[in-house]
Amino acid sequence: MSGTLIGDVDAGACYRGAAIDSRRVEGGELFFALPGERTDGHRFVAAALAAGAAAVVVRTPVEDAGGPQIRVDDVTEALHDLTRDHRRLLDVRVAGVTGSAGKTTTKDLLALLLGERWRVRKSPGNLNNLLGFPLTLLAIGTDCEWLVAEMGMSVPGELAAVSRLGRPDVAIFTNVRPAHLAGFEEPNGAPADVEAIARAKSELLEGLADDGLIVANAGDPRVVGLVERHLVARGGAAPAPGKCMERVVWFEVEPAPGKVPSAEVTAHGLEPLAGEPGTRFTLEYRGDSANVELPLHGRVNVENFLAAAACALRLGVPLETVASAARRPRPAAGRGEVISLPSGATLVDDSYNSNPEAARLALEAARQLDGRRHVAILGDMLELGSAERRYHRQLGRDAAELGFGLVVGVGELASETVAAAGEAGVETAWFADARTASAGASALIREGDVVLVKGSRGTALEHLVDRLVPERTPVQERPN
Repeated sequence: MSGTLIGDVDAGACYRGAAIDSRRVEGGELFFALPGERTDGHRFVAAALAAGAAAVVVRTPVEDAGGPQIRVDDVTEALHDLTRDHRRLLDVRVAGVTGSAGKTTTKDLLALLLGERWRVRKSPGNLNNLLGFPLTLLAIGTDCEWLVAEMGMSVPGELAAVSRLGRPDVAIFTNVRPAHLAGFEEPNGAPADVEAIARAKSELLEGLADDGLIVANAGDPRVVGLVERHLVARGGAAPAPGKCMERVVWFEVEPAPGKVPSAEVTAHGLEPLAGEPGTRFTLEYRGDSANVELPLHGRVNVENFLAAAACALRLGVPLETVASAARRPRPAAGRGEVISLPSGATLVDDSYNSNPEAARLALEAARQLDGRRHVAILGDMLELGSAERRYHRQLGRDAAELGFGLVVGVGELASETVAAAGEAGVETAWFADARTASAGASALIREGDVVLVKGSRGTALEHLVDRLVPERTPVQERPN
């Protein structure tokens, strides 16, 4: 990063990471005054310096800011330049995790498994885009051997840019599902094809090291397709049945016999854990096997675990160590946490985010829990473009087909979910937003119910969860 020093700036000083939000400055960071749609970071330069920022990076110097400034032509580009410089200097390997769902859980699981052998850091929260990922990387020092980072996107080209910044040594693909479709619609308004999402996810390979490893879900045909296209484009061949590939490790939950590509890491014999949420299964790798007890709810989390296990196993973590470590993770708030409520009902808090296929899988997982009645509280699924109402109606039919006794919709689009469920004979209720639902929905829940809460981030269903679980830390006080 190059710029002009203004004020009393020590050109040889060491800075402790970076910040783009003055409220998150802890001391010693470089604060980047980024332009924004609703505000401008230059307005918060003085606040950042007062909070302890060592210096601020600005396009236009701020008078009486109260501390040193570095003037640059483009603040965002300066952030990216510094990230690239830091990546070149770091003696650290990077595992990049992408997918339409499961990125955060897979990241957390992989950090746990790699931590059995190396010093590991992971990206906090969901800092996974062109602003969040640089903050993660710039916080890494010499005490780290592996960085496990989410790498996401919402529009074409974004993930390629993130990948080139991070230059991952491992690229992990969890799945490709209908998500962020609004950013991929054709100029004529035609609905986006999910294959467009697959092409965008494949951008993670843009920055992959020449000898980098690909960890891929053999149970997702779109993931299989994007990996095969990458291999062929590099002059290689598509996977052959049963052949172990040097640069690719495939994983799959309960694969069909003889399936192509043949998965190297598999899970078989899934059954619920006794007396607690989670799944027991047999983990197989290259002819060896181990029994695993994973205390995370639902088949989808077995898939997330397999993605992490496939990477760790190929990198050299012993199978027995992977199986033993699987007993330790606990679900993060909003990502499939199963909670016993004071009312005698059971809550499945999957409120963090949603898309059509993830919601269907969450419904299936909730139905596997014993209860007198199954209730689905479903918020709007956002960023689905012109097909949004069709997806919401299908979700209502899915809930009816799976035998939910009550479907509660939250948000304008969720009214379509409620309508479709009602047409199928299911009892329904609807609320305009999460805050009104917080009071109304809790009155509908009975002793013995299994209650799934799921919706997109913008629906803010965590407010409803906070009402149902009063001892929980309120959402506004939780870390990302």
